[in-house]
Amino acid sequence: MTIETLTPEEAAGRIPDGATIAIAAAGGGLLEPEAVCAAVEARFLASGHPRDLTIVNSLGFGDPGHTKGINHFAHEGLVKRVIMGLWSWSPRLQDMVEADAVEAYCLPGGVISQLLREIGAGRPGLFTPVGLGTFVDPRLGGGRCNRRTQQELVELLEIDGREILRYKPFPVDLGIIRGSFADPDGNISAVEEPADLDSLAVALAAHNSGGMVIAQVRELAKTHSFRPREVCVPGVLVDMVTPDPTQMQTHRAAYEPALCGQERTDNPLALTNAAPQAGPRQVIARRAAAELRPGAVVNFGYGIPGGIFNMLAERGEEDRYWLTIEQGIHNGAVIDGALFGTAVNPDAIVSSVNQFDFYGGGGIDVTCLGMGEMDAAGNVNVSHLNGRLVGTGGFIDISQNARKVVFCGTFDTKGSEVALQNGGLKVARPGRIQKLVERVAQITFSADQARIRGQEVVYVTERAVFRLFPEGVALVEIAKGVNLERDVLGAMGFAPLMPAHPKLMAAEYFAA
Repeated sequence: MTIETLTPEEAAGRIPDGATIAIAAAGGGLLEPEAVCAAVEARFLASGHPRDLTIVNSLGFGDPGHTKGINHFAHEGLVKRVIMGLWSWSPRLQDMVEADAVEAYCLPGGVISQLLREIGAGRPGLFTPVGLGTFVDPRLGGGRCNRRTQQELVELLEIDGREILRYKPFPVDLGIIRGSFADPDGNISAVEEPADLDSLAVALAAHNSGGMVIAQVRELAKTHSFRPREVCVPGVLVDMVTPDPTQMQTHRAAYEPALCGQERTDNPLALTNAAPQAGPRQVIARRAAAELRPGAVVNFGYGIPGGIFNMLAERGEEDRYWLTIEQGIHNGAVIDGALFGTAVNPDAIVSSVNQFDFYGGGGIDVTCLGMGEMDAAGNVNVSHLNGRLVGTGGFIDISQNARKVVFCGTFDTKGSEVALQNGGLKVARPGRIQKLVERVAQITFSADQARIRGQEVVYVTERAVFRLFPEGVALVEIAKGVNLERDVLGAMGFAPLMPAHPKLMAAEYFAA
């Protein structure tokens, strides 16, 4: 049976008012169905329809320039509710949340992907400990992000004596996915894409909810032109195909074969476009890397941790570890910055749903993640900073399940000036904003849950290193040249536990 082929404008015309739409896409343009999203916006601006949509997306997609991806839905009347893992890709939607112009939920990215799979399988929601003790826990807000948002999507249960969260299922009226190619039967191949993400889960949720699935692709292929294992979403789940010959592989380029494994390059670092991590960021990355052990399964998060790979590669040490990224990538040279979530010369690309299953079962030995705020209890906040909803992506899924968590962040921010000298560091001017505070604005990582799970937790800054113990947070290392009272204890919002003589951070971390 030949699948229906429509223009993006025709596909947008099929979307009814009030629809719940799940979209498989991630930041940097990964699987971003840009043509369809733009057509929905254009139709709404011209006619006022569709309106009152609910948008569901796991890892966030768009661009800081306000023009691409989910930014197309940032209009009052067009969207009523957004359920998303990472909000920072859409400044326009962030503004709407702060103005109470839209119902807004922030849930762990992996949870959203896995919940879509459970919806498609007809199961009664997702049952998981992920989110306990964080702002997603119903006792701490249930992931609701503003006063307008009232409905509870998460409930607390006890199963076999253990606390557990149930993320409630909901019907999905439309799934929007993207691939490289579609054949006349609607089979979708993502063979030239840098990730699979949760495309199959999105399509399954929509189809089995009685809804529709729109697949944007770059090209139409002939019947039986795919090898069976090249099909990521079978045609039985697809209702409409929308070709877009201008489709970009990522926001950076139309097609780079080394990102999807179609070719390998002998110089992968040339494609990572990594900027040198000078100053404090370099110190933090070097110290965090010291927490890795050969043979470990490792995950690096966005920001300072994302630059650790390039430092390891420059040393020729990248093959000592098995690298994973939440978007479903195994090994390869991680691309940091705007294309985080992709890698050059990956060994394997699996769905993000399966990757989060791997993480949830304890597959990560060590993860290095960013740190916006840290408090006296050892909690970390990356999801709501300076009054702005940022979101979590896969941060909660990863940080709650890794055996060892290494948080990486500068000691303070806004105007901080430090100089690397004599195997240590001099603080010339403190930052105006403390990051080590008495209580974080929002709990994205729960230290209490870490203690229950027996996780090893390390907090690395450029001037001091802390560890989590059952008794509290302890300062265990300090940079040479730093004044303990003035530059560390006096610049914190709490008094850490401390040995009589904290160890000096190794001089090699501060080398130019």
